[in-house]
Amino acid sequence: MTLNGDNEKVSHAIVHVLKEGQKETFQKIISELSPYDISLHYRSLPRKRRILFLEWLSLEQLVTLLRYLTRNEQLRVLKKIGPVRSTELLEVLKSDDLAYLLSDLPDKEVNQLIAQMRDEEKKAIRKKMKYPKKSAGRVMISQYVWVHTSYTVRKTIDKLKHFNEFAHYLNYVYVIDDEKKLIGVASYRDLLLCEPENDITEVMTTDIIKVKDMSKQSDVAKMIGRHDFLSVPVVNDDNILVGIITADDVLDIVMREANEDIEMLFASGKEIDFHTKPISATLKRLPWLILLLFIGLVSGSIISKFEATLEAVVALAFFMPMIAGMTGNTGTQSLAVVVRGLVTEEMTFKKSIGLIFRELLVGIMLGVVCGAVISVIAYIWQGSFTLGLVVGSSLVATLIIGTFAGTVIPLILNKFKVDPAVASGPLITTINDILSLLIYFGIATMFISKLM
Repeated sequence: MTLNGDNEKVSHAIVHVLKEGQKETFQKIISELSPYDISLHYRSLPRKRRILFLEWLSLEQLVTLLRYLTRNEQLRVLKKIGPVRSTELLEVLKSDDLAYLLSDLPDKEVNQLIAQMRDEEKKAIRKKMKYPKKSAGRVMISQYVWVHTSYTVRKTIDKLKHFNEFAHYLNYVYVIDDEKKLIGVASYRDLLLCEPENDITEVMTTDIIKVKDMSKQSDVAKMIGRHDFLSVPVVNDDNILVGIITADDVLDIVMREANEDIEMLFASGKEIDFHTKPISATLKRLPWLILLLFIGLVSGSIISKFEATLEAVVALAFFMPMIAGMTGNTGTQSLAVVVRGLVTEEMTFKKSIGLIFRELLVGIMLGVVCGAVISVIAYIWQGSFTLGLVVGSSLVATLIIGTFAGTVIPLILNKFKVDPAVASGPLITTINDILSLLIYFGIATMFISKLM
């Protein structure tokens, strides 16, 4: 049965075989699908068919399915498959995936999920859960091969053969001393090009690129990206090897960071996707919008304070949405530039000052160009040079302030170890709305006699 390429046909076929109890046909269909496609079809299933779908998947298929689900979906899968199979599944998950799955859960729920696991596995996961959520220790894995400094190349290769189940992670061999401190690293290529009787210390590289277990995950991602490594060793403060982080793990880190930043940037709520229930999506977005609603009331009070100015010169109302909108747009653009810069490179004080001055210059140039354009439009429309001056100068001032706010706020948050994406687009826009209205009506009030 070849169904690849027609998702709707596959979905109908899966529902049909589940309804008819055709397990063998189900396995044939699933075997022709990629893990990602399996996750798509699982999500599209009616809820009453999902339990049987999960029961008929092999343990290996369940593991790959989890990789393409959100954390909340993963937890729901564990509840659906029951405690016995959940334990089997948790024991074969990579330790970093397991730590991510259990993060933010109350201790009671964590204990329930890992209750039936082997003591050794429980000890390992509890140790990993002690690391801070965004640290390298949370995402490192223990599937790596180390050898003692006394090993020869032949003995090292023999040891590698015994760990063929780690083949996916075996890119480097790590050399340690009697105290388990990391001394060197050797690649497969290094081993193959050397004589079997050579000591591993003759082959290894001692200039090791490594990370601390308490390092930030984002810093690890940058390091692996810069050096183009397949994996990087993780050590503690005593230089003892405690794990490795692979390029696959880094990809997961980058994807999670990007998703979180997008969610925070637009205040859309965490883990909301096409399959989230309307009530859940509403509850996750509502706190942000309620906060912004009250902040937005400040804008209304500002307008009411300048009611006399508006009544005297009604034409001012025409340009009010444009002034506020343009200011919010430039602020959001600067915010996006800064957040991207903070993710891709190390931000020093010198770089921060340079970035602020650059964005200020950008704001000035944008303001001058846009201000000149709107001044001409206002003059042609109303025949008032003063109105054109008020609108144009207001736009110049607000665009400068908008770019400045969009640049400085995320830099300040980053300085205080707060995720810069918290300075979300709606928040920046709301703040800029308030400032733009104050400037606009302030300048208009100064020229009120000439405007009339």
